[in-house]
Amino acid sequence: MSDETDLIKLYSARILGLAADIPHLGRLENPDASVTRRSPLCGSTVTVDVVVEDGKLAQMGQDVKACALGQASAAVAGAAAVGATLDQIQTARDQLKAMLKGQGPVPDAPFDGFEVLTPAVAYKNRHASILLTIEALAEAMEQTQEVAQNG
Repeated sequence: MSDETDLIKLYSARILGLAADIPHLGRLENPDASVTRRSPLCGSTVTVDVVVEDGKLAQMGQDVKACALGQASAAVAGAAAVGATLDQIQTARDQLKAMLKGQGPVPDAPFDGFEVLTPAVAYKNRHASILLTIEALAEAMEQTQEVAQNG
């Protein structure tokens, strides 16, 4: 398969569709925590705001300035994250990292939508952008747990 064909597969209609329809786009007015992550390689930036209630993500806002793969990843995370616990989000983050390294399967439900990004495994220079939202989400959730424990 040629490199051009691989790139066309990478930027499939499904990925582009996800990138065009990111859930929870925009910032929250009074978040419990906010985290901004940036990929130094490509400059993609994601800011995630969270509100946590009873140990679960109750509200999420995200400002996504990323490539189509980063946007698609933000769409998958946004669609799956509300209602999830910190443990579920950390597990999804770790499973997505393993999947991208070719060392693990698609993340467990409800984060199994990351399957759409399996063609990106071969493109290591895209991994950081794909991981931005789930990493920011996990970090924001961790901050709310620290505040609750130390509050």
